[in-house]
Amino acid sequence: MKKLEVFGANKLNGHINISGSKNASLPILAATLLSNKKVCLKNLPNVKDIHTMINLLQSLGSKTNFYNKKLIINNFKQKKNFASYALVKTMRAGILVLGPLLAKFGNAKVSLPGGCAIGTRPIDIHLKALSKLGVKYKIVQGYVHASAPKGLIGSKISFPKISVGATENLIIAASQAKGTTVLSNCAIEPEIKDLVNFLISMGCSIKWIAKRKIKIDGVKETKETTYSVMFDRIEAGTYLVAAAVTEGNLKINNLIPSIIKTEINILKKIGAKIRVKRNQVHIIGNKKIKSMNIKTAPYPGFPTDLQAQIMVLLCKGNNKSLIKEDIFENRFMHVAELNRMGAQISTNGNKAVVKGNISFTGAELMATDLRASVSLILAALTAKGKSVINRIYHLDRGYEDIEKKLKKVGAKIRRLK
Repeated sequence: MKKLEVFGANKLNGHINISGSKNASLPILAATLLSNKKVCLKNLPNVKDIHTMINLLQSLGSKTNFYNKKLIINNFKQKKNFASYALVKTMRAGILVLGPLLAKFGNAKVSLPGGCAIGTRPIDIHLKALSKLGVKYKIVQGYVHASAPKGLIGSKISFPKISVGATENLIIAASQAKGTTVLSNCAIEPEIKDLVNFLISMGCSIKWIAKRKIKIDGVKETKETTYSVMFDRIEAGTYLVAAAVTEGNLKINNLIPSIIKTEINILKKIGAKIRVKRNQVHIIGNKKIKSMNIKTAPYPGFPTDLQAQIMVLLCKGNNKSLIKEDIFENRFMHVAELNRMGAQISTNGNKAVVKGNISFTGAELMATDLRASVSLILAALTAKGKSVINRIYHLDRGYEDIEKKLKKVGAKIRRLK
């Protein structure tokens, strides 16, 4: 099994280019199933989740050609509507093929999804919303058996709570439903806005009519399109924290700073010096790090996908910090590993109390999920001595060329087999 070896106590210095967004690419890839025309996607990140989704599309009959971060998809002979457990088990985004398959064929059989073990992530919100478009469903032996006997029919739907996945699935499905659909209490993450922009480029009729309300007029046909996926805001945030925690000096390129305004403001309050340009954020870490209280929230709040990373930084704060995790109920699994490196973090339900003024020491570590993996790298970068991080297959699901990018800015890191 592959592992990472990291020698700490180096200040990162230089430029890092941000890759395309994994979390934007996955729903866009699922949405290509609506089309029978050629679709060209650019700026896809070369990470495992993307390859898994491409394999899933291929299993459904899509013809694909992926090279140089560009994917050509042809679905003119795509006639399958069965998404197997073997392909969906490692990635929760697999459930996003349910909406387009129902829109296209009127029925689908899709495995319940997998992914990181950071919470139950039930899909009941997806299914109940789809039922309002005329879908009947049952779950048998781990598979969703769904059908729309009269086809998908537009409706007014208000989500009971904000859900990124359910919002994505319903936007995709409603794009080819008969009539008009109005979705309320939608998630408004930038990746959802990117999905909407992609669907519009494909000929769909979608319009935001309020902050969390969207109107979709179903269309019968789509058109050929070429679309470039947005930057990965979680990767950008991770490298910003890397600069802050190592007292480094990094220029983070290929991003839109206004999209990560919340993260930038928090890092400024913690003590980092930040200058913003059109497509770049220049960050200089400060030796003195201020403690603060943070809670995760749907966009534009602080992202749950950066909670583990910011926790590493707050371990070096000048006092006690409190982190409240309001998105997933099991997202503190990195705490035990950080404590093994010298952190003093205690958890109680969805709250973590982080004692500041600690110094990390190298250790043998075990990654538990994608963002926990990268938090251990951040801690190892600033630790005294050598750290070895096991089970890094989680890391490969979402970070493109992480060792290469970190080495380029002065990290001592290498992959071991």
